[in-house]
Amino acid sequence: MDGVQHRPRIAARRRLLAAGVSALTLSACDLGRQPAFRTIDVTGADFGKDFELADHHGQRRRLADFKGRVLVLFFGYTQCPDFCPATLAMMAEVMTLLGPRAADVQVAFITVDPERDTRELLAEYVPAFHPSFVGLRGDLEATARTARAFKVVFQKSKGRTPETYTVDHTTLSYAYDRQGRLRLMIRHGTPPADIAADLRRLLDGA
Repeated sequence: MDGVQHRPRIAARRRLLAAGVSALTLSACDLGRQPAFRTIDVTGADFGKDFELADHHGQRRRLADFKGRVLVLFFGYTQCPDFCPATLAMMAEVMTLLGPRAADVQVAFITVDPERDTRELLAEYVPAFHPSFVGLRGDLEATARTARAFKVVFQKSKGRTPETYTVDHTTLSYAYDRQGRLRLMIRHGTPPADIAADLRRLLDGA
């Protein structure tokens, strides 16, 4: 029975991912350049230009706050059973691979479930994967607005009770260079070594 219940949910997640990849990779394809990165080069993209959310310390944050560092952000939620913890664990491995250079990289987790993901919960959950990681949240309106700005799709799926719903969402990560420009889109499951190699290039000013 559980397998039957999960198949539509898995299919929905795959559709969300496919839709996100199709929409977002258009920017990279339109540039007509030979790919120089191991992940998807979206330099010059017209999405993901800014956000205004609170971090898990309660401080208001915008994209400009992270200038001078390479920023990797993605959308998820703390009760996600698979993609979100896997992505956080993967990025923790990337930080290890970067060694001392990881000090110039910021990983940010934007929740798509602000109703359950309180500031206190994000403060406990996100840094558990790496102490430098930061959780970001807004109210329902700000969450929807931010998702639209990044062409991210998310939707609730009913659980056994009203409180145990899941949230299907686009499983892509976004990497910004030191100048705050969106440069890369990273698919879920990309090898950490490939991500680390691309982040080193951004750190070097590529």
